[in-house]
Amino acid sequence: MLLIPAIDLKDGHCVRLKQGDMDQATVFSDDPGQMARHWLAQGARRLHLVDLNGAFAGKPKNEPAVKAIIKAVRDFAAENGTEEIPIQLGGGIRDLDTIERFLDDGLSYIIIGTAAVKNPGFLHDACSAFPGQIIVGLDAKDGKVATDGWSKLSGHEVIDLAKKFEDYGCEAIVYTDIGRDGMMGGVNIDATVKLAQSMTIPVIASGGVHNIKDVEALCAVQDEGIEGVICGRSIYEGTLDLGAAQKRADELSGLEQAEEE
Repeated sequence: MLLIPAIDLKDGHCVRLKQGDMDQATVFSDDPGQMARHWLAQGARRLHLVDLNGAFAGKPKNEPAVKAIIKAVRDFAAENGTEEIPIQLGGGIRDLDTIERFLDDGLSYIIIGTAAVKNPGFLHDACSAFPGQIIVGLDAKDGKVATDGWSKLSGHEVIDLAKKFEDYGCEAIVYTDIGRDGMMGGVNIDATVKLAQSMTIPVIASGGVHNIKDVEALCAVQDEGIEGVICGRSIYEGTLDLGAAQKRADELSGLEQAEEE
């Protein structure tokens, strides 16, 4: 079970929103690169970036901040003699040229959300052009998919769309319960498990993580196909210690024992 710190970018700053509301943004850092280094020092094995301005504008708006994070990850790996961890980015990515540019810059995965729902042909082309590097972000409320920075609710069922996108060849699904995101009220385990059970590709949970109990609850069902969970407000406000939580997740996954043997 991967615990993946979220770095949400708005106007070049690291922020967290409540339920996707741009007017309810809490600024946690003015230095995205330094924030990335902070989570690396805590033991992060992957980073989740969101260009919030891009999600609303329909095109990338925080590229300098993204590049600063890529550089920070590279520098950290060089300084510590370790491998660079993967970075995934979503928010406002609507064309193949943009995907190619970001991957060339050093990102490992691109997350396509609204564009996947509104323009499935684009997603199909992206999965064909960049195999193994496209993740679909599905944001849902009451089982229905939301688009446009969560401002619009579609009539699509999450599981139906996820199966369709799996057939296209996407690498994984990031599933966010938008009723819980930024609220730290606990992960929607039932809905996440239901989705994971219907897929053969991994599901990454998102939205609602509050404390170690949420991590333990996800670890208990990870064999259903849940690969990781994105952590946001909880690790910024201190209700979840990223390093300790990842260690606990490793224990529950049997990783530590395997490494000792």
